[in-house]
Amino acid sequence: MVDASIAHKVVGYFSHSPKGYVFCNGDACIIAGTESLMHSYIQAMLICDDGTKKEKSMVRKTKFGEILTGLARGGSYAFDKEAYLRFSSFSKKYELDNFPEPEDFFSKQSPTGLHFIRIQLSGA
Repeated sequence: MVDASIAHKVVGYFSHSPKGYVFCNGDACIIAGTESLMHSYIQAMLICDDGTKKEKSMVRKTKFGEILTGLARGGSYAFDKEAYLRFSSFSKKYELDNFPEPEDFFSKQSPTGLHFIRIQLSGA
């Protein structure tokens, strides 16, 4: 169990629709480091061919404890660099060291400018 003092630390932002659909990259919930980054990902990824948005999205903070609970339930997350650096830092404080090192993954920029690391617990 993670101590409440760190469980409430904000890792980043996620987005969902009023109907409860979560903004994902494949099957992984996107976690952005800032609210403005999340809005830029939505803008880049949720535009229909006719230029209209698919559905209105709401953006809210997500906390370390919420992400750990989601992972334990079999969820997967796609972190951008800023959010993953926070998540990794909090994880190390609780010796959850089975996650990739940020510098190993974020060494190159993707051609689209959208670069996420996907995390899911095996056997969850």
